Amino acid sequence: MALFFYNFLIAAYGVAIRLASLFNTKAAKFIKGRRGLPRLWQTHFAGNERPVAWFHAASLGEFEQGRPVIEAFKHQYPGHFIFITFFSPSGYEQRSEDPVGDLITYLPLDTPSHARQLLDIAKPSVIFFIKYEFWYHYLHQAAKRNIPLYCISALFTPDHIFFKGHGVLHRKMLGFFDHIFVQNQKSLDLLQRIKIHAASISGDTRFDRVVKTLAAPERYPLIEDFKGESQVMVIGSSWPSDMQYLNKVINEDKSGTKFIIAPHEVHAQSIAGLRRGLTGDPVCITQDSPEKIKEASVLIIDTIGMLSSVYQYGDFAYIGGAFGDGLHNILEAVTFGLPVIFGNKGLDKFPESLELSALGGAFTISSQADLDQIYHKLSGDRSFRESASDICRQYIQESTGATAKIITYLEKNYEG
Repeated sequence: MALFFYNFLIAAYGVAIRLASLFNTKAAKFIKGRRGLPRLWQTHFAGNERPVAWFHAASLGEFEQGRPVIEAFKHQYPGHFIFITFFSPSGYEQRSEDPVGDLITYLPLDTPSHARQLLDIAKPSVIFFIKYEFWYHYLHQAAKRNIPLYCISALFTPDHIFFKGHGVLHRKMLGFFDHIFVQNQKSLDLLQRIKIHAASISGDTRFDRVVKTLAAPERYPLIEDFKGESQVMVIGSSWPSDMQYLNKVINEDKSGTKFIIAPHEVHAQSIAGLRRGLTGDPVCITQDSPEKIKEASVLIIDTIGMLSSVYQYGDFAYIGGAFGDGLHNILEAVTFGLPVIFGNKGLDKFPESLELSALGGAFTISSQADLDQIYHKLSGDRSFRESASDICRQYIQESTGATAKIITYLEKNYEG
């Protein structure tokens, strides 16, 4: 019965997304990107004699989280063909040509026929699912064919369906994995409670990813000129729900702090809405002259792909999303030693946010008064800010190494 209901939901989702594609751009990309996939796979795999390593990511965030493992796997097993799939257009659109993969495509909806078709054509020798996304038929077919199957950087909370009475099918999905690498002890305890013992704590591979960015960040001369000798607050992945608090701080600031805003959405309507909430004359990095950018106090990053390196120019940061769909990546800022501020909603899904808050490197807000208070503390008390910055750097340094643990396990358990 559980499987019948699961299949019904997948079919219903397929119908809904097709209807939505008639008027929704993202849904249209979802449908268009999946057309002709079997022919595309046949073209690439027909004459392939290399063993195939398949990595699946839900979206861009999961891909970046898994990237250190993909790169380390390529180094350890250079003869493998790296096949990467995405579920979401936001991931595929930005990484479809990434050189880390030999072939990068969408993943079709999870049906028995799609799962058999993909595995029949690609014939993977090993499969990795990154953090989230548990698709029954793909996992079942992999287990049925005895293909080594791993989940990396997994994170579980008691609210997940796996730990509910009605989560029988989802618990079965976890049993298909040969090994699950989890981020923390809490996740491991939850798995052991439901008799999933093929699991171990590796940590979060995102730490390894951000450390690589720290070692060789992209330089942006326009932003260097904008910063000059000024103190800078970077606002990363902001939503309107974040800007309702931040606009007041920016518009009323008297400290001489400059602000870099990298909104989550960079289409024209979003940028126009952002600018309407700001007084003065905010500039956009792709639209305004170098001279105007240099003299401005607010710089909007109206393009994608820059944010992870932009944090190098900041002194502290606000990270958006917690008042909406979920907190965005705080580690990209923290790795540069930036104390971070964010909303207080849904943080149990982001253990690093809770850990850093407890240590004193991060600060949560629930009101305008909260933000005003911590902003004035970070912008006006250099000793306080530098102490929080030291906490951030130490936290990153002590949290790396997840990738090495996963590769060490594979060396012992995967023949390659």
